Amino acid sequence: MTTDDRATMRIQLRAGAKDRLESLCRDRGMTQIAVMSRLVDWFVEQDDLIQGLVLRHFNVADESELGQILIDRMIEQSRRGRP
Repeated sequence: MTTDDRATMRIQLRAGAKDRLESLCRDRGMTQIAVMSRLVDWFVEQDDLIQGLVLRHFNVADESELGQILIDRMIEQSRRGRP
């Protein structure tokens, strides 16, 4: 990949989130750019359900409901032959 294949973006974080990101990067021995790049790469590859859950577009009452939604989605995808 050449530098022409990359884009640079700025993000805004709450102070607490920035502190936790710095701690995570220090613990993992990674740069903030590396962590954020991997997170975005992972996120855009997820299906609509996962993206919606991460973005809090769905009102999930509790974790057991979330678990059942994910299990139902996995069963549906396996029936259609999708990973």
